Amino acid sequence: MSESARQLLEDLQASAPEVPLGLSRAGVTGVQKAVRIGRGAREKLILATIDCTVDLDPSQKGVHMSRFPELFEEAIEGVVDDDAFLIEDLAEHVARHIVERQDALLAEVHIAARYPYERRTPVTKLATQEMVSLIGIAAASRQGVRRVVGVEAVGINACPCAQGLVRGRASERLLEAGFAAGDVDRILELVPIATHNQRGQGTLFVGTTKRVDAERLVELVESSMSSPIYELLKRPDELFVVEHAHLQPRFVEDSVRVALKSVLDDLPELDDGDFVLSRQVNFETIHAHEVVAERYGTIGELRGELAGAGHGPLRHTELRDWLRG
Repeated sequence: MSESARQLLEDLQASAPEVPLGLSRAGVTGVQKAVRIGRGAREKLILATIDCTVDLDPSQKGVHMSRFPELFEEAIEGVVDDDAFLIEDLAEHVARHIVERQDALLAEVHIAARYPYERRTPVTKLATQEMVSLIGIAAASRQGVRRVVGVEAVGINACPCAQGLVRGRASERLLEAGFAAGDVDRILELVPIATHNQRGQGTLFVGTTKRVDAERLVELVESSMSSPIYELLKRPDELFVVEHAHLQPRFVEDSVRVALKSVLDDLPELDDGDFVLSRQVNFETIHAHEVVAERYGTIGELRGELAGAGHGPLRHTELRDWLRG
């Protein structure tokens, strides 16, 4: 392409639009890049998917879409040179880079990467590798930047409702068979009660300037469900997972609340103005639909609610509002 033709296209992007309305977001999504996450011996080369958008002024026809991939390459190289490999660092670096080079009022970057999470099985202690999603989000402007670190992990939830029905029916059968009421209660305390299981997908975001260990967030997500699940399971491990899940039945709503309370307890250094989001999706086994629950807000909003500040008017700060400060 000649320089004059390139200049014509660039001028077209900067020209006035036919309809003079500003856009909340304009940019690119689904750009895939290989990036290094971690430090030292724990450094891993993983595939990341990057979404980046900017605010578009009412007087500007469009953004220079073709520049985004080039800017991503420059930003990623800059992060590597700076020895910063956390995914939220990368999101922040890209967002700052976009604001500077695109002359944008605000740039918002979302990065998601599949990350191999190493741990051991619960009973046999065999090494196993689970895949979780690491998520970095940043919104940068000339005034500053806000960023979020997040994870997405899977586990299992045992349905409390169905378990209660099975327990009631089992009690009736035992009484009809001649067992004394006290013995029936004792039996049902000792024997795990059947219910239907749901594989669950939990998401947890924390927005703060402080360092947050993403692997610790994975642990909080998994512990918010009835039981973690493992790619590798020997028989003793399988028994542990099944019994553990049925001894700790949880609704999708329970998982969200437990995850949020765990963040408050585990990260007391978070400021009231910091952000948290928990989302749980359970993939049903006896229905053709899925179930979902979610809660988001500032740390201060959650602390106040748990302290008995009451319900309303309820204030749940949304992620987009928090990012834009």
